[in-house]
Amino acid sequence: MSATIGFIGTGLIGAPMVERLLESGRSVVVWNRSPEKLAPLLAAGATAAGSMQELAQQVDIVCTCLTDTGAVEDVLFADNGIARVMRTGQLLVDLSSIAPDATQRMAERLAAESGARWIDAPVSGGVPAARAGRLIIFAGGDADDIARAAPVFDALSQRVTHMGGNGAGQLAKSCNQQIVACNLMVIAEMLAFAEKSGVDASKLPAALAGGFADSLPLQIFGPRMAAGIDTPRLGAVGTFRKDIEQVGRLAHEVGALIPVTRAAIERYREALVHADIGADGDASRLIRLTRGVS
Repeated sequence: MSATIGFIGTGLIGAPMVERLLESGRSVVVWNRSPEKLAPLLAAGATAAGSMQELAQQVDIVCTCLTDTGAVEDVLFADNGIARVMRTGQLLVDLSSIAPDATQRMAERLAAESGARWIDAPVSGGVPAARAGRLIIFAGGDADDIARAAPVFDALSQRVTHMGGNGAGQLAKSCNQQIVACNLMVIAEMLAFAEKSGVDASKLPAALAGGFADSLPLQIFGPRMAAGIDTPRLGAVGTFRKDIEQVGRLAHEVGALIPVTRAAIERYREALVHADIGADGDASRLIRLTRGVS
């Protein structure tokens, strides 16, 4: 019997994940605080639940893909949270990017209160990889539980790496975001430098492809930065700021030195209050910090 999957958090990257699950033949139940946002997913074959708890009661695996640690905690442990109705052995697969230490605490609480099992499974690859089922997943939790989550992982990812116990997947994602967030800021500075030096910046992503300077962020965001394109949004500045601020906190707690990352943190703080960037702006707008556009 195939597993039924529930999905809470059908936003920028959650929606294409649901679409991919449906395309792969999975049965998916969805819920969103704004029901009208579910229309495209329902048209694609998903089933809507009347509440988060109703969703959790109907499915074998509950997936969450939410904005931050607080949102995940609310979905699980608020008065109407799903932990109240989850059952022994049921899987919670958290695809969000949240705090590793909070993940470990919540996993322990979920197990104690309901007997359900937690897998932290943050992803990398962005919206294009989500649509193609080519995400990279960093998994934290029990190896047997991760194997049982195959109906989700096989549809969404090209690779799942078991990093360790609960929280280890989120810590690996923090390492990933440390590189990505710093890389995006340097890409923005590089393109602005090229423009001021008289080089056609629009040619640089293709020119650098395959060399040591190449990266997916360069190929995805570089052309958008050079052309001044910021829609559709592929990654919010506020999300990268949240992730890199978390790296700063975790590094401080373990005594790791991250001077380059801390410089990037300050630049993301500037981007959040920049008149033409802001938390909701696409990361392609980061070039405006260096161009001086306001």
